[in-house]
Amino acid sequence: MKAKPCKIGIVDTMFARVDMAAFAIDELKRKFPHIKTVRYTVPGIKDLAVGCVLLDKKEHCDIYMALGMVGGAPIDTQCAHEASIGVQLAKMKLSKHIIEVFVFAHEGKDEQDLYSIFEDRTRKHAVNAALLATAPQELEKFAGMGKRQGRPDAGPIRVEK
Repeated sequence: MKAKPCKIGIVDTMFARVDMAAFAIDELKRKFPHIKTVRYTVPGIKDLAVGCVLLDKKEHCDIYMALGMVGGAPIDTQCAHEASIGVQLAKMKLSKHIIEVFVFAHEGKDEQDLYSIFEDRTRKHAVNAALLATAPQELEKFAGMGKRQGRPDAGPIRVEK
């Protein structure tokens, strides 16, 4: 069976302390070489939604990834919430999935741990984006399995009957 043609738009930020788009692009090239990627970088997370909309006007991607880092101050958490609302509105405007990949500065216990969260979360969501765009039925086998991005999977709940 021939692979479905697909283009993934990757919108990332200058504020992130790690090149999240590089992780996504590398993961997609390794696991889905038939998928084309287009990158667009914006200043910060509140620009991600419009970045996806503007990229769609030029590139007409099948799906988007919105990659960003949230700082550690309380105002940053509020800005992340506002940015997330913007991403939700962009999804509705485009009638397309936008996989929101935010990493919060407070998630890591140190810089090495934070870096691993950036990499793991971004790579796993890149795979999710590729599957949503090309073979969404593949995600069904993971339903209820406690899959996580950024940390090890939680796993399903097993109850003895």
